[in-house]
Amino acid sequence: MKRQKHFFPLSRHRKVGSMKIGIIGAGNIGGNLTRRLTALGHEVSVANSRGPETLSALAEETGATPVAASEAARGARVVVVTVPLKAVPSLPAGFLDGAAEGAVVIDTGNYYPQRDGRITAVEDGLPESRWTEQQIGHPVVKAFNGTYAQDILDRGAPQGSPGRQALPVAGDAPAAKQAVRDLIDELGFDTVDAGGLDESWRQQPGTPVYGSRGDADAIVKALAEASPERTAEWRA
Repeated sequence: MKRQKHFFPLSRHRKVGSMKIGIIGAGNIGGNLTRRLTALGHEVSVANSRGPETLSALAEETGATPVAASEAARGARVVVVTVPLKAVPSLPAGFLDGAAEGAVVIDTGNYYPQRDGRITAVEDGLPESRWTEQQIGHPVVKAFNGTYAQDILDRGAPQGSPGRQALPVAGDAPAAKQAVRDLIDELGFDTVDAGGLDESWRQQPGTPVYGSRGDADAIVKALAEASPERTAEWRA
């Protein structure tokens, strides 16, 4: 039997002031978040595994500052970790040490066994973001993991727009989760509180919400319909 849970769409809007944001990972999600967040006036530092010299084109396009991964979080109020799960243990030791006090860490990652190899704890049922949290030694908020990268650029809409796309957000700390929801609202998307991090399996690959472009009501429904059972396709 599927477990049922209540989820609550965002019911208010707070304008997010300009702030320093660090992004570790400059792939599809990281690159497009860099584009949108700089356009909104945030000060963005972006890093990848190959070094800042490889990010000159993105920096020129957006005005973001290319840095080493060890420096991306320095002074940041929000840090986005958007790397393959298999790369999480290889993040520089202490990479969050220079972040602003109370910094919020967003984890966008997904576990794909075909890419990441076998991670026994996740295979045994530990939610992906709980595993990431353990690896980096800092609480995380799970968001953007089931979002098409191009949608970050193309599908944002003003608050109150009919059918505005919504994203699920899971995390344990209410203030951190609200900060992420406010930032997503600024990007042009509604959000749904998907519960604590132990409930974040509801938005992992293979669940109804993964890849959904639905509005808040559709996301609430999809989260409630999720099953913790992994599909055979996912395990292939």
